[in-house]
Parts: sequence; structure tokens; C-alpha cells
Amino acid sequence: MSERSQSSLRGALFDGYCPPPGTRDELFAPEGDPRADVRRVIDLFETLGLNEFRRRQRLADEAFRRGGITFSVYSDQRGVEKTFPFDTIPRVLPASEWAGIERGLIQRVAALNAFLADVYGDQRILREGIVPRELVETSQSWLPQAKGVRPPGGTYVHVAGIDLIRAADGSFLVLEDNARVPSGVSYVLENRAVLKRVFPRVFSEARVRRVDDYPGRLRSALISCSPVAAEETRLVVLTPGPFNSAYFEHSYLARRMGCSLVEGGDLFVRDDQVFVKTTHGAKPVHVIYRRIDDDFLDPRAFRKDSLVGVPGLFDAYRAGRVTLANALGNGIADDKAMYALVPDMIRFYLSEEPLLGQVPTWLCHREDDLRYVLEHLSELVVKEVDGSGGYGMLMGPSATRSEIKAYAERIKAEPRGFVAQPLIELSTCPSYAGRSIAARRVDLRPYVVTGDHTWVMPGGLTRVALAEGSYVVNSSQGGGSKDTWVLKDEVEA
Repeated sequence: MSERSQSSLRGALFDGYCPPPGTRDELFAPEGDPRADVRRVIDLFETLGLNEFRRRQRLADEAFRRGGITFSVYSDQRGVEKTFPFDTIPRVLPASEWAGIERGLIQRVAALNAFLADVYGDQRILREGIVPRELVETSQSWLPQAKGVRPPGGTYVHVAGIDLIRAADGSFLVLEDNARVPSGVSYVLENRAVLKRVFPRVFSEARVRRVDDYPGRLRSALISCSPVAAEETRLVVLTPGPFNSAYFEHSYLARRMGCSLVEGGDLFVRDDQVFVKTTHGAKPVHVIYRRIDDDFLDPRAFRKDSLVGVPGLFDAYRAGRVTLANALGNGIADDKAMYALVPDMIRFYLSEEPLLGQVPTWLCHREDDLRYVLEHLSELVVKEVDGSGGYGMLMGPSATRSEIKAYAERIKAEPRGFVAQPLIELSTCPSYAGRSIAARRVDLRPYVVTGDHTWVMPGGLTRVALAEGSYVVNSSQGGGSKDTWVLKDEVEA
């Protein structure tokens, strides 16, 4: 194709597209030219033209509606079920860049697993003062009942969702660890399936690494941690039920892994063995991929008012008769105050330097940090240590004086409950904004699966802040998603 015809096609699709000043765009250089390592993908999309692209975006939207690919927003009075917004321009990562990310993720998850085994075991990291004991024992996510309980196989974080952002210099930084019940992987798989149908030629010629083997990888990893032989293992997915925000994902993964989707009432415990009720009688269960928070898993051991748990489940887990994935007590690794100490965990347990950087973080329980945060609230992003979903944050640069004042009082009342970080300018990616292509901020959640070895899904969930100027990518706050393409290297090609 001639340079003139390429320019004409680009004018139809990416006409005038330029990354906002001060941001790092995923596909285009600051002057507006495609980045060299993703130019082939840009050229393939440019051959479509804007009108054809719009038509295929509508086809993708319709596929999501017909497929029932939804999530729930409990606070929306108009109805909780929402179609998950999907932008069809993918985020693209070259093979060489992904290789470095993958190594960093494997390292980080190894350290988190070691930390959880230690903090619920010998507590060497606490005795040596690398992690303050008080910080652990005052965490709302600390589960003292799990002290001394080692899960079958010794793995705590079977599935991790590690949130990454790209800094202005192009490097990736860890923003948050999700080691409890990370969600979103079903959207990765559905995004890919829809995009392959909507852009078959683009996808086939772009040489993209596959993600559709995730359910098989997850199943194998979970069974490898079973307390009985693989051929005897029965695996189930435990859901709180159809009103949960991620129920689509629970049912999707159970179906794709070829196992039963169960609720608490479908299981019972007898003599420290978990059973599932079936039409052929009670059958033993050995591995539970649970999508219920710790507090609600067993009304005898934790919250007495839980209607979605299984009485006696903790006793079966403590006896080593069932594997819970992820393990009980993992929330301590998700505490945002603990996040600041993960580089020290990597050095302590692995004797390595961290391969992935992370965002500078002030811990408000420290006197000096608290003073700094209170003096600079208008410049910082402040988060609750046990918050999630984009809720409960203070975005200092865009907050009003009254909001800042009110939040300052909350911090002073409970310093242990908050951390603060500078506002990091997220990278942008071309996104369909209704009539044209515009830059929107993105982050990335790769998924790391650990059983008898660790595997990282090539890519992950790219979340998009769909509202112009927004930094919030969470679906519950109006965000959407993109497919993430990790390109094959020359050997794979």
C-alpha cells in the first residue's frame, strides 16, 4: 500500500489523534506517529476506515448484550445489571516488553506467597522488624484464626490480579495487589472472543498470543494443590449467588473449567470432609475455588449472620481436607499499607531486587508521613487501606476545600486506615468516543496463576476511564475495558 493511501486511511480512522501533553500513549508517539513496535497493528486497523470501524464496534456491543456479559452496580437505583462497556481498539504490548513484565509479576507473587506463609507461620519477617507486627495485627484483613494453618500444597495466592500502570517514562509500576478473590478474567476471555469475530483479518495477521487456555491452566493449577490425587479430585466454584456483582464470571469459569457452580447451601461438612449434594447422592469435594470473602465463608467460624457460607468449612480447611483458593487470610497482603513494604518482602524472602517499580506511598500511621499528607492533601490521592472498586478515595487535585477538610478529619481520627500517593499520570490509549477516536486513560490487570508452578496470562484486563479527563477505570465507577494483545516474538511467529 502506498504512503498516500495509508495516510488517507489513517485520516479516516485516527485523523488528528495525538496523545495529550505529558502522557505516554500506548500506540502513538508524542508527535502522533504510530510507535514502531505496534505499527503493524495500527496499519491493519487503518485499512478499515472510520465508518467500517463504527459498524464493527456496534457489532461488538450487540455481542455483549446478547451474550449477557454483565456486571452489577449496587448503588445504581436504575437497576443493577449493566452490560460491560468494551472498546474495540486493543492495547498492544510487544513481546520484549511483556517478557520483563512477566518476570516481575512472577517475582512479586512468589514474595507475596512467601509472606503469607510466614506471617501465618513462623513470623520471621515480623520478628526481624521488616514488617511491623502492629501493622499486621491492626489490619482489618488480618485473620488470626488462620495462624498455624498451612493450606494443602503450600500455595496461598492461587490467582493474583496485579494492577499495573505505565509511568510517563514508559516503565510499568505496580499500583495494587489483589490476592483475595480478584475478578475480571472472564471479561478478558470474552473481549478476545468478540474481537476475533469482529476483526478476524486484523487479529489473524497481528500475531497475537492466545489467552483462551486460561480456564485449563487454572483448573490444572487448582488440582495440583488438592489434598488427594489428581484423578480423585473434585473441584467446584463457590459463588454467593446470582445477585453478586461478578456472578457472570463465576458461572463462566465453572462452565469453562468443566466443574460445578455451587452455592453455600449445596455443600455440607461431615467429619471434616466437604461434600456436595448431587442427584446421585453426596460426593466429596477437595478443591473449592471460592468467590466469597473470608468473613462469609463459615458462619460457625466467622460471621454468624452469613447466609452464603458453609458451616464447618473452616474446620475442614484447618484439617487439610479441602483446598480453598485463594487461601483464607490473604487479605493481609492486599492491605494498602502492606503494599508499600512488598519491595522489602522481595529482598527478604528472595534475596533479589524488585523487577517492577511501584508508586511512592505515605503510610498515615507513621507520624512524619501523616504530617506530610495532611499538609499536602490537595496534591495527593488518598485511599482507604481496605478499600476497593475506586470507592472511598480522595482525589486531592480535583477535590473541593470542603471535601479535603472532611477527609482530613477522617485521616486524623484513624491514621492506620489510610495511605496516600502522588497523582500518577496514567498512560492513554486510542478509544472510540462515540463519533471519533480519542485518548482515554488506562491501567492493566494481568492474572497470575500458581499451583505446582506459576503461569502468567499473556496480557490481562486493560481497564479504560471512558469519561473524558477521568482517572477512574473501575467498572463500578463508569469504566470499561479493552482487549490486551501481547504480540508473539519472532520464534513464536
